[in-house]
Amino acid sequence: MTLKPHTTQSNDRPRWLIAYLLFTALVTGALVMVIEVLGSRVIGPFFGVSLFVWTSLIAVTLIALAAGYAVGGWFADRHDACGPLYTIIILAGIWVLFVPLLKGAVLKVCVPLGLRGGSFASTLLLFGPPLFLLGCVSPYLARIATRELSSLGRTVGGLYALSTLGSVAGTVATGFVLIAFIGVDRIFQLVGTLLIGLGAAYFLMARRRLVALALLTLPLPFALNTGDAAQLSKLMENGTRVTLIEAQDSFYGNIKAVEYSYGSRRTREMIIDGLIQGGVDPRNGLSVYDYAYHLEALPLALHPQGTRSLVIGLGAGIIPRRYEARGITTDVVDIDPAVVEFARRHFGFQLRGEIFVEDARYFLLRGQQRYDHIILDVFNGDTTPGYLLSREAIALIQRRLQPDGVLGMNLVARLVGDTYVMASIVKTLGTTFDQVEIYPTFTPTPDSGAGNIIVIAYDGPQREPDSGILRGLHIHPMAREAVLGTLGNRVPAPQDARAVVLTDDYNPIGFYDAALREWVRRDILETTDWDILIASD
Repeated sequence: MTLKPHTTQSNDRPRWLIAYLLFTALVTGALVMVIEVLGSRVIGPFFGVSLFVWTSLIAVTLIALAAGYAVGGWFADRHDACGPLYTIIILAGIWVLFVPLLKGAVLKVCVPLGLRGGSFASTLLLFGPPLFLLGCVSPYLARIATRELSSLGRTVGGLYALSTLGSVAGTVATGFVLIAFIGVDRIFQLVGTLLIGLGAAYFLMARRRLVALALLTLPLPFALNTGDAAQLSKLMENGTRVTLIEAQDSFYGNIKAVEYSYGSRRTREMIIDGLIQGGVDPRNGLSVYDYAYHLEALPLALHPQGTRSLVIGLGAGIIPRRYEARGITTDVVDIDPAVVEFARRHFGFQLRGEIFVEDARYFLLRGQQRYDHIILDVFNGDTTPGYLLSREAIALIQRRLQPDGVLGMNLVARLVGDTYVMASIVKTLGTTFDQVEIYPTFTPTPDSGAGNIIVIAYDGPQREPDSGILRGLHIHPMAREAVLGTLGNRVPAPQDARAVVLTDDYNPIGFYDAALREWVRRDILETTDWDILIASD
């Protein structure tokens, strides 16, 4: 018996269609990555920009794409036509268009699930469906574009190569251009419109003009919705009026300037990814938060003769303004140029010293200038980045201090209960500095052992703070009682047997402070108006 050679049905699809399928692979590959990168900006104000958030985004993307590959391949074998393929792409575009409208409701439902569960669930609900639908595209494209088995490998390889190149382009464009110049909600509108347009163009070329025309009208209601987030102003239940002065999506986070007014009282806050980075009375520039006074006074009180300081992490610019008002030349390092502009426009920030817009580790590594005081007040979402707390980073900081210089750090940490992270930070500082001292801005109790903590480090024998500097602070009435009740109160460093020296190689802060960050996020949600948090550029 002789077997007949295996043959496949000839594929007589027009050349324009093959070219358009390749173009489809390129565009959909790019938009998958745009959606993934944007995800952090949607859930960041509620869950922080942490290891758990990025783990959720990557995991949901991979799960959705894997499911899409499997289902798309199965469906393509049963419906070998372009119409169903582009219908899938259009459905993905429609879902993406609705993300800015759905995010508020979805996040409200998911926030009670906690940092890990909430970030994963919200990512799954918001981005899982469109990523699943886009995952169906690649096997469908391969099924339609393949003409014969002899060219299967070349065709599939070309499609996946184009899809991957598109992913690179989408990632670069989103991170380097789109977020800062368009804004998150508008990017979602753009992505949804491109996906719908991709399907509409196919139906137009396939001479189904009425279908194409109907599809092109779908994004119009979203494009016409031009509500300006910066015009948000509302009266809260307690009678306080909250106004969003400006919102901007920068390369590094979502920045907002928010003003509160109640009778004659006014306060203005800078918020980055949901976390308050400073608040002032706009009439006199005084901080309304007590930690700023602790962070200003303690390094000065321990080294009153200092004449040059460095502030790493600008925020609203409160500390450098106060230092320069004392005649101390102050330099500032901040990675985000948008933060510098916000501080100037809305918080009266001015500086005689130099402003370095760059990464703190890079600045510490490359420069030679030495300082009498270095203030580290950097938060990425709701925690200090671990790479600035490693032994290697601390050594770089010490190298930039004068022999009598003082390091002051603002941390949010625990002094009661699970003190592993705080104890590890103290232990790491102790490998470089002779003295490490803890000054909480609150009174630790069994029920209240977490909050802002000023950590001081310096070389030489132990010093006592200059009481004249501590007593001479000009403090806003809203913060005076809290400041005077705790300023200068030194407490013993936590002794945790599990504490480790943090290094660039092993730095588990992002994992072990999860419970603390959940507490921080709960506090943010309880004290910040929901509409302010959800608003975007």
